[in-house]
Amino acid sequence: QVQLVESGGGLVQPGGSLRLSCAASGSTYGIYAMAWYRQAPAKERELVAVVQRDGATEYADSVKGRFTISRNVPVNTLTLQMSGLKAEDTAVYYCNEQVGTPGHLMTYWGKGTLVIVSS
Repeated sequence: QVQLVESGGGLVQPGGSLRLSCAASGSTYGIYAMAWYRQAPAKERELVAVVQRDGATEYADSVKGRFTISRNVPVNTLTLQMSGLKAEDTAVYYCNEQVGTPGHLMTYWGKGTLVIVSS
């Protein structure tokens, strides 16, 4: 079974930086993509950034140029480097992993780490 454990959340001032990490354990065979999602209070969970199996990355428009997603394959960790943080980035950030092939994907979630951007 896949287990995802996020870390690195906390309180940061506007304009500051934060680095989130996700440690993945269990089978790493057949990983299709890994991603970061976030859910702000009273809002739906949204995709922040994703890295595909081939290394291709995609970002939400709201974080482009400020956030960088990366994956360390040998140790199976996922990182989200966040800079230029804004109050609207405040949310619980979740690590996500999809295993399998399109049409036959299994999705796993971490429990999340809270990021608060406030002065």
